[in-house]
Amino acid sequence: MTAQMTARPAGKHAERYRRTEQALWRHHGIEPPVERFVDLASPNGRVRVLDVGAGEPLLLVHGTVGPGGWASLVAALPDHRCLVLDRPGWGGSTPVDFSRAPYGETVSEVVRGVLDALDLDRVAVVGGSIGNVWALRTAQRHPARVRRVVLLGGSPLVPGVPVPGFIRLVASPIGAAMVRLPTSPDRIRSILEDSGHGPSVADGRIPREFLEWRATASGSGAMRHERRMIRAILRGRSFRPGLTFTDAELSGLRTPTLCVFGTADATGSVDLWRRAMAALPAGELVVAEGAGHMPWFDDVDLVATAVRGFLAG
Repeated sequence: MTAQMTARPAGKHAERYRRTEQALWRHHGIEPPVERFVDLASPNGRVRVLDVGAGEPLLLVHGTVGPGGWASLVAALPDHRCLVLDRPGWGGSTPVDFSRAPYGETVSEVVRGVLDALDLDRVAVVGGSIGNVWALRTAQRHPARVRRVVLLGGSPLVPGVPVPGFIRLVASPIGAAMVRLPTSPDRIRSILEDSGHGPSVADGRIPREFLEWRATASGSGAMRHERRMIRAILRGRSFRPGLTFTDAELSGLRTPTLCVFGTADATGSVDLWRRAMAALPAGELVVAEGAGHMPWFDDVDLVATAVRGFLAG
């Protein structure tokens, strides 16, 4: 696969999306990141990468929370060059068809193309939710390119992880209409509460700027593309075979891997993620008490400290 970095603009982003995105970054003390655009040959498409800071490079791959969800964690990692990938269909990235090839193959090729285009031989990859699959599949398929892996929150990495109710709803026939309707900050607040972040919503740890950006992102078409991806990885009420890792696959992964799991995250359990990390030759688990599906939303200091210590190891 070949890829190149281009300087073309990010397409037809609504002005409001860009304005709310910039307001979110500024809320966390970060001027709007440098935008980089990568043309991919396989899968064919273009992805946007937001480039923040200097130092050891980290590639961050988001879940359904969206790329803006990384802003608070990026602000807490000032000694790193944080490269925030807009997954296909989000922000300035074009959608891809996830049904054309195995999911792990597609996502690892996207990541490899980004690393090639940015002239990065080897990086640490940080995933959140479904982004965890992107991080670990890349480490599996391209181990020379991934120095370390950080997994934040539960995700479909191992059998037994339940499909979150919101994800099942998005995949359902009702979801087809839902993802086309305007989404309010109040609706985003409700989704976050259901994801284990109620206390952080109530006390302002999740700021208004995030709620406004995420509501705007929902109206930009991102969730329509996200629904197509979700339907490609689900079969009924379960994840499709081949999405999760077998015991043999986990035991063959030599890349040092950290998982931070919040006790209020309904995606699995502490015991499940402890067993999953134990199956890895170099896996470790940090438990964030009371944290939800995106644990850094609730305790960014704990997560950032764990990530910095792990990357320095």
